[in-house]
Amino acid sequence: MLAHLRINDVVLIEKLEIEFKSGLCALTGETGAGKSILLDSLGLALGARAETGLIRRGAEQASVSAVFQIPKKHPVRKILKDAEIGIEQDELILRRVVGNNGKSRAFINDQPVSLNLLRSVGQTLVEIHGQFDNHGLLNPQTHRAILDDYAGIGAEIEQKWEAWKAERETLEEMQALVTRARTEEEFLRTALEDLDALEPRTGEEGTLGMLRERLMHREQVLEALNAADQLLNGGDDPVRRAWSLLDRISDKIGADLQKAIDSLDRGMNEIQEASSIIRSLSEDLQEADHDLAAIDERLHALRAQARKHDCLPDELPQIREDLARKLGMIADGQDGLAAQARKVDEARKLYQIEAEKISARRWQAATQLNARVQKELAPLKLEKARFVTSIEKLEEPDWGPHGMDRIAFLVSTNPGTDPGPLHKIASGGEMSRFMLALKVVSAQAGSTHSFIFDEVDTGIGGGTADAVGERLARLAKEKQVLVVTHAPQIAARASHHWVVEKTGDDLVTTTITPLESRVERAEEIARMLSGSTITPEARAAAESLLRTGTE
Repeated sequence: MLAHLRINDVVLIEKLEIEFKSGLCALTGETGAGKSILLDSLGLALGARAETGLIRRGAEQASVSAVFQIPKKHPVRKILKDAEIGIEQDELILRRVVGNNGKSRAFINDQPVSLNLLRSVGQTLVEIHGQFDNHGLLNPQTHRAILDDYAGIGAEIEQKWEAWKAERETLEEMQALVTRARTEEEFLRTALEDLDALEPRTGEEGTLGMLRERLMHREQVLEALNAADQLLNGGDDPVRRAWSLLDRISDKIGADLQKAIDSLDRGMNEIQEASSIIRSLSEDLQEADHDLAAIDERLHALRAQARKHDCLPDELPQIREDLARKLGMIADGQDGLAAQARKVDEARKLYQIEAEKISARRWQAATQLNARVQKELAPLKLEKARFVTSIEKLEEPDWGPHGMDRIAFLVSTNPGTDPGPLHKIASGGEMSRFMLALKVVSAQAGSTHSFIFDEVDTGIGGGTADAVGERLARLAKEKQVLVVTHAPQIAARASHHWVVEKTGDDLVTTTITPLESRVERAEEIARMLSGSTITPEARAAAESLLRTGTE
């Protein structure tokens, strides 16, 4: 629900704040007083196109803030969650600032956002219907959603569509892999044969590199290893001699000497271990099967294959497994493709079953919707009009996440003529009344909680205006309804009433005043009936309308 609107420096409005209420809210005033400016200002906050002509003369920028109360399960919460914007105390603030340089900025709960996000959020909060409205019934893409809301159709079909789509995408990926593998089959086989012949092992390059380094300096390394071995195992072993001397006197000195003896014992063990390693390295270097040329050749072969496959030598075993898998896919590809194709067919069947159920529900709901809307048309001075919901079965290439139907609301305004698209047949005033009839019938459906009707009374009066007012009031029992009107019959039905006026001579400004008392409302309705000179008869008629409106 729209709770508050703050406007600064928009055309004739210097500073204006309005606290809106639930129910039917009427905005009245003389032609040119600025009622349309209020709607243009709200449109800015909802993401409408900004023009520098909206900025008040002498001001650097115009700004509009709209505060909404958001129910717990309103779909706007998901949009905001995806955008990482939080809602505190169920309150949402949309704000737009337009500079005289033509640039505008958008904010949601004081967080800067894109204009597209602001517009997406605004479309879930308010529906504006007027003679030149380009949304709602004028946009055939909204008709399916309106019918589905009325029928209580949720996201079941979308889930089946996404499941079918996922299986199709998997099949397409598998087909692409198999096709690519087939075109590369000769390369794959040759590459696999080369790697099978090479038999690369993980870590082999590092081992061979170390061995090559030793072999390149074999004589120097062997000489050093042998010399070290002789030193460690020579006849003059100071560590062993020291250990022997101390061991003889250990019983004469006591436990304090034992620590030194133990340390020497560990040292002898470490020396023996080092000696064993040195001898092993020496023997390894002296073995005949270590050939430097063979090692160089092996390293060259490993690195050449790594360059061929654009990988590290240690990754060659995994490359070999990948090649074998791709070749296996060629051999077993048809079986895998056939199995995935069966999954696609099964998902398609489940989607089609759900889509046909949805279609049946749409037909049933459309029949009921047509009859109920038709019943509302005659009192709205559309007694010759006919409202028809067209449901066209789509061909499979046109199926989508909302099923296999194309929905369109069609009307004929003259007997004997075939129904056609609303935007081609209905006039602006007729469009608003068609929308009013539709919204009254489907008042409890849909997530939008605020509706604005601008000039819904164009071209009507008397009993028809009263019928429009009665339906607006009926819709307002379920939703918040704001109506800009010149019809006293409609204004008298309102739960809340504001009058828009121009003030000032040199610098004209627009003001808006809430009419709190019955006397104030009666006076404004009397002015609407008789003009600037209010007669006793107009006041009596205003009282009569107010009594009728509150009954």
